[in-house]
Amino acid sequence: MKLAALFSGGKDSTFSVYKTLKEGNKVKYLVTIFPEIKESWMFHHPCLELTKLQAQALGIKQVIEKTKGEKEKELEDLKKVLEKIKPEIEGLVNGAVASNYQKTRIDRICGELGLKSISPLWGKDPEELLKEQVKAGLEIIITSVSTAGLGKEWLGRKIDLEAIEELKRLSEKFGFHLAFEGGEAETFVCDAPIFNKKISIEDFEIVWDERTSSGYLKVKKAKLVSKS
Repeated sequence: MKLAALFSGGKDSTFSVYKTLKEGNKVKYLVTIFPEIKESWMFHHPCLELTKLQAQALGIKQVIEKTKGEKEKELEDLKKVLEKIKPEIEGLVNGAVASNYQKTRIDRICGELGLKSISPLWGKDPEELLKEQVKAGLEIIITSVSTAGLGKEWLGRKIDLEAIEELKRLSEKFGFHLAFEGGEAETFVCDAPIFNKKISIEDFEIVWDERTSSGYLKVKKAKLVSKS
């Protein structure tokens, strides 16, 4: 199938592209929505500017659209993008795992446009999904945290098997979704088997709000580098 992928650069959207390509489909476009506010109901916020490097590493054309991030209205911005590329695609891939809010809205938009809505990760056990992503070769870092149990020390940390065990214990204690499906944290993929180069983060700062005990990684410099 010829498809577009809703792409934030995080672990789930990247892994969805990985699985889609492995199944022999063609991903013609990466669709990235840039919300103007951090509290978008639908779309990822941290490090979105770095998705341009990921698109280069994937060799897939990226379509970028800005949105004010207003609840429900932001969906119209997604729909406008899909309408433009609809003649070239048959469906839209997304990285939803457990968020009915996101999946039902994506399904509805696809239905209105006559596109197939594809959710390769839907309903997967979060612990098994994280392990599958790491074992597949995704190099994942945490770029924002906004829930009890995840402090400043997690920003920029790589998710490996050891980190997954720590996250599992914390999620059981504090009640957050292990795959961060409720927006408790955001991630960025620096490398994957489907990348022809990897992203090297050269300079960054941690922006932290003591009042809300939340923060994010602000990348100042990053570039593509050879994997060898």
